[in-house]
Amino acid sequence: GLELQLSYTLRHQHPVEYTVPIQLPVINQVFGTSRAVKISPNSPVARLRPVSGKYMLGEVVAVRVPLLHLSNFQINDWPELSTKRYALMVLMLPSDSARQWHVHELELVEVVADQVAVALSHAAILEESMRARDLLMEQNVALDLARREAETAIRARNDFLAVMNHEMRTPMHAIIALSSLLQETELTPEQRLMVETILKSSNLLATLMNDVLDLSRLEDGSLQLELGTFNLHTLFREVLNLIKPIAVVKKLPITLNLAPDLPEFVVGDEKRLMQIILNIVGNAVKFSKQGSISVTALVTKSDTRAADFFVVPTGSHFYLRVKVKDSGAGINPQDIPKIFTKFAQTQSLATRSSGGSGLGLAISKRFVNLMEGNIWIESDGLGKGCTAIFDVKLGISERSNESKQSGIPKVPAIPRHSNFTGLKVLVMDENGVSRLVTKGLLVHLGCEVTMVSSNEECLRVVSHEHKVVFMDVCMPGVENYQIALRIHEKFTKQRHQRPLLVALS
Repeated sequence: GLELQLSYTLRHQHPVEYTVPIQLPVINQVFGTSRAVKISPNSPVARLRPVSGKYMLGEVVAVRVPLLHLSNFQINDWPELSTKRYALMVLMLPSDSARQWHVHELELVEVVADQVAVALSHAAILEESMRARDLLMEQNVALDLARREAETAIRARNDFLAVMNHEMRTPMHAIIALSSLLQETELTPEQRLMVETILKSSNLLATLMNDVLDLSRLEDGSLQLELGTFNLHTLFREVLNLIKPIAVVKKLPITLNLAPDLPEFVVGDEKRLMQIILNIVGNAVKFSKQGSISVTALVTKSDTRAADFFVVPTGSHFYLRVKVKDSGAGINPQDIPKIFTKFAQTQSLATRSSGGSGLGLAISKRFVNLMEGNIWIESDGLGKGCTAIFDVKLGISERSNESKQSGIPKVPAIPRHSNFTGLKVLVMDENGVSRLVTKGLLVHLGCEVTMVSSNEECLRVVSHEHKVVFMDVCMPGVENYQIALRIHEKFTKQRHQRPLLVALS
């Protein structure tokens, strides 16, 4: 912006690196008008060679040329040249000619200057578009690299989860099972307290691991709903049967209220719905020291609105609303927005002393979202209890129109106190701790247990005396399905003596 650089297009004249200050009077004279101006042949902008060179010029004319860039242009409008950017075009007549510039030639020069301006603007636009193309290519390369890095990170995370799923859950379940067996033995009061503490801590860790695995699968989108037909009324009764033992210890009565118009058979993910309800009812029990808990299930009406969530039922589906009201610790209204954030816990004393990972409600919210629903909590403050409410979308099953009993599968009843004394069982598991745990649980039931650590040993040892074979599904080598087929083949002639095969995950 402080000087002009000269370049030549005359015959036999090679470009010379030569600059002139932009503040020269002659430059200001030319830049100040759109007309072509005659200038002195001795002007610095008319110099062809350094001063030492001997070369005479004819008449010289100079005209300004607008310099336009892509940024100067507006949609459907000629650019507003607010910055006044110009180049300087100098035209010289041959020195050996007696010609002079005429008025019509000066007008022609002005037209040529405009054409040069257009050509330069086209060049600028082309240059900037090529620059944009190169930038886009660089961005695409960077995006592709970021995508590959993200895929690598996802693979690494999935590998970690696979290891955590197997290598961490296996010993954790062993600790839980062996602690449970230890509880059944004769212990001093101090020893019993230690075992109960081990069991409680192990269960908390197992819950945390399951929650982390669920949350990871939810966040990477790999967890999908498993839709099927199930009995909704039975599901609620099962939840209460699971929660009641804990509630009885705390002397908390739980009531279940199912609306008369609530469908019995529905289509949805039974396991995930049960997990949501268990989580919320479990929280109600955990945070209540006295009072009572009520669980209400009803069909959400179309005119109901909660937290900008609109319910639009159709002939093929409806929205289930579940309300869990407790008289427990309650929540500060300002803490409610944080309650569904993972690893977040409210600051109330009841929450801090309750244990838990702070993942339960975060996972429940994601499951509810997967079921196209909404979840929220209402509370008047600390010590005033709270109500957890959620809506989820469920399909209406054809079984609802049939006889209530017709949809229930005919499963042979299992005696409540089965006698397994003397039952010969074969356990195939590569993991020594898992074998010990499974054996301990089976022996506790009265079974006679034989243990093997490989597929080949299993095929060699299994006999008609074994009524049940427990097979670890994670065994290396031959697929378990192939082992199962070979066991079947071994008992082709005595099918009635073939053992029951049970897969252990």
